Amino acid sequence: MSLFGKKERLIVIDGLWNKNPISFLVMGICSALAVTVKMQTALIMALGTTFVLSFGCMAVALIRNYIPSNIRIIVQILVVSVLVIMVDQVLRAFFFDLSKQISVFIGLIITNTLVLGRTEGYAMNNPPWPSFLDGLGNALGYSSFLLMISALREIFGSGTFFGFPVVPHFFYQAGYINNSIMVLAPGAFFLLGALVCIHRMITGHREEH
Repeated sequence: MSLFGKKERLIVIDGLWNKNPISFLVMGICSALAVTVKMQTALIMALGTTFVLSFGCMAVALIRNYIPSNIRIIVQILVVSVLVIMVDQVLRAFFFDLSKQISVFIGLIITNTLVLGRTEGYAMNNPPWPSFLDGLGNALGYSSFLLMISALREIFGSGTFFGFPVVPHFFYQAGYINNSIMVLAPGAFFLLGALVCIHRMITGHREEH
């Protein structure tokens, strides 16, 4: 049996594109708006969420048959919390300055509706490997929106990309001004709405009534 056959690829593609968690399910958007002012913080959040969601789903799937139904949410939160603590400790050990900026958002991964939605909605009903792929696909779909929003906000709001200037100096000499709304919450809302609209137009998604 192939570990990455047609069925397995479809699981990943569904989360990444066909049923993107931000565009289709509107899950995890709080962090998509909170950490996307700079690419650096968005990338760390994307990597952290990918690790937590992928291995969290796999861990829950491994123990799903031993979890009493009345405490299943508590157990899922506990599993996710352990993984989030691991991410936070790695950041503190190797990227301390960055961890001080983003640690509060890393902690919020525990309550991210995307994470709990996939552990409860998929991992509790499927084997470990498909659950890992489902978590990975959804994390990649989430991360793609996170990074696109962040790239646009940083370039147009600050004139930089990963902290490096990308807007030519003569633009400023000609009167160009960075769009300050992009570093504020409304800018993130506008970009998120535009990207969701574009994605749904491409995929032909329609809300079911």
